[in-house]
Amino acid sequence: MNKELMEALTILEKEKNISRETLFEAIEASILSACKNHFGKAENVKVEIDHETCDYRVYAEKEVVKEVEDPALQISVADAKALKGKAKVGDIVQVDIESKDFGRIATQNAKNLILQKIREEERSVIYNQFHDKEKSVVTGVVQRYAGRNLSIDLGKADALLTENEQVKSEHLKPNDRVKVYVLEVKNGNKGARILVSRTHPELVRHLFEEEVTEVRDGTVEIMAIAREPGSRTKIAVWSNDPDVDPVGACVGMNGSRVNAIVDELNGEKIDIINWDENPGFLIENALSPAKVVFVIADGDEKTAKVVVPDSQLSLAIGKEGQNARLAARLTGFKIDIKSETQAKDSPGFRLEDYYDDEEEEYEDGEYEEGEYAEGEYEEGAYEEDAEAADAYDDDADDAVTGEDDGE
Repeated sequence: MNKELMEALTILEKEKNISRETLFEAIEASILSACKNHFGKAENVKVEIDHETCDYRVYAEKEVVKEVEDPALQISVADAKALKGKAKVGDIVQVDIESKDFGRIATQNAKNLILQKIREEERSVIYNQFHDKEKSVVTGVVQRYAGRNLSIDLGKADALLTENEQVKSEHLKPNDRVKVYVLEVKNGNKGARILVSRTHPELVRHLFEEEVTEVRDGTVEIMAIAREPGSRTKIAVWSNDPDVDPVGACVGMNGSRVNAIVDELNGEKIDIINWDENPGFLIENALSPAKVVFVIADGDEKTAKVVVPDSQLSLAIGKEGQNARLAARLTGFKIDIKSETQAKDSPGFRLEDYYDDEEEEYEDGEYEEGEYAEGEYEEGAYEEDAEAADAYDDDADDAVTGEDDGE
């Protein structure tokens, strides 16, 4: 039994996670390569390795001839009979090859071939391992800055956190432990190339799946996410079990669950709202914590007109328009927000016309179309209401909202 070879294979199998079969294939290929370098030919060379004991045999199959013209492929009758007493011309005999007879160059080439195969297999194992984690969250350790990019140690591989995928307000330092979202895993010449993100909205979804049991088992679903990395995130949740409050499940006792996620995101505030199939109710929820008088939504045009109390206008718009902007992204609607005073001053608008019809408007699912010229909010666009922004209540922006639970 070749104990040294067996021990070496066992160590490689454990440390590199490379299968023993692959290692045996690499050894066989290296021996054949050494034979070719030493003899010039290896077509007739065979390698037999016992995978249980690691004992191996290398031999060349040679034809018995009267006159030897090619020693690599042929053997004389006399030499053949020394190996096999009854050998005759035309027979094929097996001639053992001693690896110690190989020259230094052939031996070095064989060694390099084994090492190359091990490196290739190791890269393949790492690629497959992280390719399975694509579109999921992993934990890594910040290593160093490479220009403006960050190298993240994921254990057996390094990932790249580019400048565009970093949260501007975060200041990560070497040895910081962070959770990152795996964007893409490519198999390059130098091994797996892993791209990760700290800004992707799906990072928030996966953090909730890790922290909230009801989200992980599917009882509570996250229907939509709108995020401004480092500042604020709004998520809309829905429960498949009428006995489970989706917002309460995500917030947790005394805000324990949502606060754990806030801590992981370095203080990024999170608003959790109830999802509703009715666009009007959904938009009203999305504008939380602001109170809404009524919403008129056009499902075809994806536009909505919202009226809020005069005192709630700045809160509905949010600091620099953030609350309205996130609500628009979350719902997919362009939202025009007006105070009651602004709405009353609009041509042809009568507030009393909408109070009586508001409930019917939601229940029937009929939406009125209108002209939305000013104060409109949509993804990527914000027309600033300077007066409302100046009046914004900063205390409201610090809330982590969700049915009486919060920070």
